[in-house]
Amino acid sequence: MGHKKKDLPVLENVEITDVAAEGKALARVNDLVIFVPWAAPGDVVDIQLTRKRSGYAEGRAVRFHCYSEERTEPFCEHFTVCGGCKWQHLPYRAQLEYKQKQVVDSLTRIGKVEIEELCPICGSEQTAFYRNKLEFTFSNRRWLTRDEMSDGTACDRTMDGAGFHIPGMFDKVLDIRKCWLQDDISNRIRLFVKEFCIAGKYPFFDLRVQVGFIRTLIIRTSSSGEVMVIAVFFEDDREKRDGLLQAVKDRFPEITSLMYVINNKCNDTIADRDVLTFSGKDHLVEEMEDLRFRVGPKSFYQTNSRQAYRLYSIVRAFAGLTGGETVYDLYTGTGTIANFIARDAKKVVGIEYVPEAIEDARLNARLNGLDNAEFFAGDMKDLLTPGFIALHGQPDVIITDPPRAGMHDDATETILAAAPARIVYVSCNPATQARDLNRLSAKYRVCRVQPVDMFPHTHHVENVALLKLKEDAAV
Repeated sequence: MGHKKKDLPVLENVEITDVAAEGKALARVNDLVIFVPWAAPGDVVDIQLTRKRSGYAEGRAVRFHCYSEERTEPFCEHFTVCGGCKWQHLPYRAQLEYKQKQVVDSLTRIGKVEIEELCPICGSEQTAFYRNKLEFTFSNRRWLTRDEMSDGTACDRTMDGAGFHIPGMFDKVLDIRKCWLQDDISNRIRLFVKEFCIAGKYPFFDLRVQVGFIRTLIIRTSSSGEVMVIAVFFEDDREKRDGLLQAVKDRFPEITSLMYVINNKCNDTIADRDVLTFSGKDHLVEEMEDLRFRVGPKSFYQTNSRQAYRLYSIVRAFAGLTGGETVYDLYTGTGTIANFIARDAKKVVGIEYVPEAIEDARLNARLNGLDNAEFFAGDMKDLLTPGFIALHGQPDVIITDPPRAGMHDDATETILAAAPARIVYVSCNPATQARDLNRLSAKYRVCRVQPVDMFPHTHHVENVALLKLKEDAAV
């Protein structure tokens, strides 16, 4: 049973000593490990405990006695309220050090993996405006900041807001004035839509009662300069909808795809809804080297385009292709990696759970004139069987890029049975990657590890590992 907050003490003059994997800072008092958000190693703080469990606690810094030298001024006015960029107070150099450490700790401590060569983390050239996709929620109960509550101005201002969900509160949305994550066109479009709807008295969505007109706004930008805007409406009111969309079209000639969705379900996902085109094309085009990728409104594409290119280049280098190999690309998504490496291989076989993603992958292969890439939709554990391998050829190289949960046991077993000469494992979660590498260590050694930072100012880190078959394990 949890303590009431008033029962929990304030711990005074505690030095923050490290950064934890979830992005919070870490302190130790006697044997108690305490997780504290928004603090930096070297800070000396008073901590109000908010939660206590056996062996660890959570708390917040209520007073700073001394600030760490390892701190920098956050650049966003919404820092600490918005749940997005939790590490803006840490210099980028330090963020990269903590991410590298997180990868090494996970692999060596959780996975008991021996790393033969550790490459320094590949940082992001852009640390602001680096995302190509954001989704904003429109709510009639925006989150009130402490300043608004204390100075009494809250009552004078509209309660309508457009921005991001407050972490842990499904029905509270922080009204965002400026977000530093995506090209500034994104801010201008969102603010225009918000002001137009307030002026026209178009009701913002009520997440609790499930009523309202405008619900969410998805903005995608491409490295080739295209802009896709998808407005999601709860009510199907054609007059209001056309009025808003026409105003957006007139105000922003840069928009190349203006689309809308009617979503009257309880949840925000549009995967099962029709996306209709109001004006322009029904897709964006992303470019990578001389390849073109068609990205539809529901398509997945790595959200940091520049770093995605660097990530895929590392994967290609690790795969060490000479033109004669059969390559399996597991969890292929929309086939970006598969298509990216196809010219260097004899044959590429992509496997993915989501049928729509496989349609995108085939489309992109055709778009780029690649006739040696085949794609199959199905659950990895059901599809990747000895029979499938007998039919499509023994893989010389397997590339795997699973979701955060890592690979299913059956997929790991099939990979071990297929025994390709090399495996390139791309992960967005070093902890589950560590577990999987441990399972694969029965036949493989980890030759090289390359962390890549896709998301500056967050604790997230991608990691690429190159595995080679042990000499005594060949089939």
